[in-house]
Amino acid sequence: MISKFLSKLKSILFKSAVTSESPLKKEKKAAKSAKTKPKAKTKAKAVNSKKNIETLTTLPGVGAKSAKALYEAGFKTTKAVINADEKDLLAVSGVGINLVKKLKKLK
Repeated sequence: MISKFLSKLKSILFKSAVTSESPLKKEKKAAKSAKTKPKAKTKAKAVNSKKNIETLTTLPGVGAKSAKALYEAGFKTTKAVINADEKDLLAVSGVGINLVKKLKKLK
């Protein structure tokens, strides 16, 4: 423990390349960096979610906030919102009875 402390202190004071990483820690870092490589998929998901939210705003009475709330509640398409049960829609925060009535007229 003291040797770890001294090596850390030495590296801070002299800014040398002394590292106290064990081979196991290096493996964990390599595995972690390998896991974070597929960023393209997360970007695609973000783009798809934005498009879906924009599509939900085409419904009458649905604005940006309620569209986001509906999307996060699991209603990914306009068809899913229109065919949803009234109770399920009312459970979404930001969705009131007037909006549900407007949506049910579309059926």
